[in-house]
Amino acid sequence: MKPIRLVIVEDDPMVMEVNSEFVSRIDGFELAGKACNGSDALQLITNIQPDLVLLDYFLPDTDGFSLLKEIRQQELSLDVIFLTANRSAEHVQQILRLGAVDYIFKPFRFERFRTALEQYRTLVEKLNSTEQLEQSDLDLLIGMRRDSKNTPPKILPKGLNDHTLQQIIQFLQTQTEFLSAEDVAAGTGLARVTVRRYLEYLQTKGRVQLDIQYGSIGRPVNLYKMQTSSLNKQTFE
Repeated sequence: MKPIRLVIVEDDPMVMEVNSEFVSRIDGFELAGKACNGSDALQLITNIQPDLVLLDYFLPDTDGFSLLKEIRQQELSLDVIFLTANRSAEHVQQILRLGAVDYIFKPFRFERFRTALEQYRTLVEKLNSTEQLEQSDLDLLIGMRRDSKNTPPKILPKGLNDHTLQQIIQFLQTQTEFLSAEDVAAGTGLARVTVRRYLEYLQTKGRVQLDIQYGSIGRPVNLYKMQTSSLNKQTFE
């Protein structure tokens, strides 16, 4: 069987790099192209006609739902897997109705990414190997997809959102020293009070180390650094 040719549509260069590396680790797939916005993506998809598109929802010039609608209206023969932080039930329903084969919430781990692509590869191999399916074949294929969706998505505490959380995680992953909430706020452009809430959440989850620095006067300062094990998990938005 020929490699499954896929295109990644993602506006964040760091996430694009990580997703590309993830694809390279899975047999049977060929990265045929990349695009960082909707207009470039549509032109690329039209020109090279890939088998699969890994599509982000939030794009600079459009959104993934609108792009998928355009793909369907042009009757382009391809499948789509969404990789996005958008957890809106309404949006998920709309996208599934347009025929997306999977929808993965960010941040995600490599294992979930690999499962999605391997199950898609199995589906393609089965559909290409026979002209007719038995009910048992279809039950198995549908059952595999259901299994991947049985694990409920991680729910963040009220007031926190995935986009900001991942912005802070990605910044911390580039740092080697302990940082205060003020340092992280300066590095991300976020408010210090906002950053502190996310750092406290990450600390309760074991994602960051906490070091309390006591000065001669004033209140102690909490300093944070990404746990080494968290760096290896490679969870990105």
